[in-house]
Amino acid sequence: MQVILVGLAAFGHPKAAPRPDVPDKIKAPAGEMVILRAHASGAQIYVCQQGAAEDNPVWKFKAPEAELQDQQGASIGSHYAGPTWKFRDGSEVTGKALAQVDSPSADSIPWLLLQVASHAGAGAGVFSDVTYVQRLNTAHGVPPATGCDAAHVNTTTSSSYSADYYFYTGGTAATDGGADASGG
Repeated sequence: MQVILVGLAAFGHPKAAPRPDVPDKIKAPAGEMVILRAHASGAQIYVCQQGAAEDNPVWKFKAPEAELQDQQGASIGSHYAGPTWKFRDGSEVTGKALAQVDSPSADSIPWLLLQVASHAGAGAGVFSDVTYVQRLNTAHGVPPATGCDAAHVNTTTSSSYSADYYFYTGGTAATDGGADASGG
């Protein structure tokens, strides 16, 4: 897995990376360019909660906890609740899911297209202009098939996963739904 940094003045490389071949439902809008591709490995965290039926507890997604890595496996950032991605320069984005498709692997979490809802951290950092994020090439991460019952309500579990995240910029500006200028 490799990291691609392109189109950033600091790196002096104006050419965008190729867009991944994905189902139409999760394609980033026309005009968006890939500025970063990072591999993530970590866990999807689930909590056992009461389901719709009183006697039917179910695993509910709580948050991701993952490390973003470059092609040599060195850490370049993190991914956590929000969902939020934070680059090593302090810039971060929080996304809102727009669409998903099932992973080609039945035991893996879905592929996603997310629109950036807010920016925080370093004003001129790598993520400062990111508008969309895709989660692709997922491996594992689904909740366990067992272990969530009345005796285990409010317990958490984690399921290891990996994915590739593609970060886009260049098209429509991201909005934060009217949030104040303090970020979020």
